[in-house]
Parts: sequence; structure tokens; C-alpha cells
Amino acid sequence: MRRSYLFALAFALLFAGVAGAQYPVLDMLADKVIQKYEQSTCEQLWQQKSAPKPPMEQEMIQTLRNQPQMRLAFINRVAAPIANKMFECGMIP
Repeated sequence: MRRSYLFALAFALLFAGVAGAQYPVLDMLADKVIQKYEQSTCEQLWQQKSAPKPPMEQEMIQTLRNQPQMRLAFINRVAAPIANKMFECGMIP
């Protein structure tokens, strides 16, 4: 029983490593987004929320809409830091 848990854990870690290496550009973009949220003040985030998106950002959003696996990897990477900052800023309940 214990051996099967260890095997499942090893498989999950291997899969996570492969999935992380699958989209290196996406990883860099996710790091940039996380850094933006961590370094921005609440006031800056409120202002950015209402501002129009730059064309490059719109293209990336469209790519994520068209590629569910890439979107999943991106959201899994950025969700917690973004949600924490939005909670701190009162942007989500």
C-alpha cells in the first residue's frame, strides 16, 4: 500500500516537471504577471483594471482561449498570487 503511494507521488512529480517544461515562454510570462501583481499597489491595480489591454496582451489572451492545456498551465501558475493580491486590495470578497 505504501509503495503505491510513493509510486503515485513520484509519477505526479515527474508529470508536473514535464508540464512545467512544456511551455517555457508561458512560464516566463506567468512570472512576469506574478511579479506585476506582487509589486503593484492596490491603487495601480484598480487603474490597470479599467485601462485597455495592449495588443500583445490581447493576443496572448486569445491564445490562451484557443489552447485549453496552455490556459490550464498558466492559470495554475498565476492563480494563487493574483487571488491573494486581489483579496488584499478588496477586489474580490
